[in-house]
Amino acid sequence: MSYIVDRRLNSKNKSTVNRERFLRRYRGHIKKAVSDAIDKRSITDMASGEKISIPSKDISEPSFSHGEGGIRDRVLPGNDEFITGDKIKRPQSGSGGSGNGDGASDSGEGDDDFVFQITQEEFLDFMFEDLALPNLVKRQLAGNEEFKTHRAGVSHEGSPGQVNIVRTLRSANARRIALTGKKRKALKVLEEQLADITPANDALEDACSLKLQAQIAELKAKIKGVPWLDDFDLKYNLQVKYPVPQSRAVMFCLMDVSGSMDQATKDVAKRFFLLLFLFLQRNYEKTDVVFIRHHTSAKEVDEQEFFYSRETGGTIVSSALKLMDQIIKDRYPPEEWNIYGAQASDGDNWNDDSHQCYQLLTENIMPAVQYFSYIEITPRDRQALWHAYEKVSEQFPEAFALRHLVSVADIYPVFRDLFKKQAA
Repeated sequence: MSYIVDRRLNSKNKSTVNRERFLRRYRGHIKKAVSDAIDKRSITDMASGEKISIPSKDISEPSFSHGEGGIRDRVLPGNDEFITGDKIKRPQSGSGGSGNGDGASDSGEGDDDFVFQITQEEFLDFMFEDLALPNLVKRQLAGNEEFKTHRAGVSHEGSPGQVNIVRTLRSANARRIALTGKKRKALKVLEEQLADITPANDALEDACSLKLQAQIAELKAKIKGVPWLDDFDLKYNLQVKYPVPQSRAVMFCLMDVSGSMDQATKDVAKRFFLLLFLFLQRNYEKTDVVFIRHHTSAKEVDEQEFFYSRETGGTIVSSALKLMDQIIKDRYPPEEWNIYGAQASDGDNWNDDSHQCYQLLTENIMPAVQYFSYIEITPRDRQALWHAYEKVSEQFPEAFALRHLVSVADIYPVFRDLFKKQAA
């Protein structure tokens, strides 16, 4: 068995293969560090890299050596305590020696934790590992914008750069064998007959020998006249372009920005949607994202305004659902698009509006979407909107999910729970 080791260096003169092997080995430590880092980060640095600390005891490797035996003489420079024949006591465990990086020893010696930096790409890889949009169905191709080239056998026509040398030589050899097979057999028979003729002064035998030699020369000339390579022998690798199927998916992000949503609650909602936006942007290039903010009225906004602008007012959640329903009818036909929705709110709503939200979801939105998730951000008891959405979840258990958030620390676990890959 042979192994091929890729020792090409990246821009920082570090082996990429060794780094990937290292990340696989300490995946558990890194995933825990990434999860902890998400809880502490602000919105602006959510997608940057991270410093990972691994205890030195976890990266130590076993070493094997011959045990010491017999009598040995050693010279210890600076010794002013011991003389020849003294026995040195074994240090008690925990009395010093190596530390674990959590503090300093009184002797000034210790082993620090191993700290290394992961890149932004690696950070996002660990953050979104094992996540996917649920119920993703490729209903229609988004045009033939991308193609993938596949090998499709050989052809008699093509460009010189696509010549298949092995197939060409094999075809040429087969053609020469087919065209010269009988002639070679006849040549072999004539050469054997010529060899059986003994040299003599008989004129008849000399005439027979000359005749055989003439026939042999004629056959060799015909065999040699068969071209070594003909145009018919040329074989070309056939490359066929296949269209790459592109899923047409759209994600609707609905967020409550009314006066009941204080700054801390809005920050939790923004973190959740920013995490969702990074996830969609990274994994689904062909996925559209529609941002809708609402208080008493709803408005479709861009990414910057969705995450950072401030508004106040009352709360009418149905305004956002009505706008989402209208956008779906105008721009995203359900028979052509995979539609997803995510909504964040503190649960406050106008008195009779929760029932209207229930009707909009069950009659208009849920039959059109693949998946809809609702997160309620409040430390209080469940609000009327939550109870209305529970009824929606009972009717659409596979396509509707609702979760409760209290603090920033709940965002990442709830996000992974909502968008974890479904078992086949």
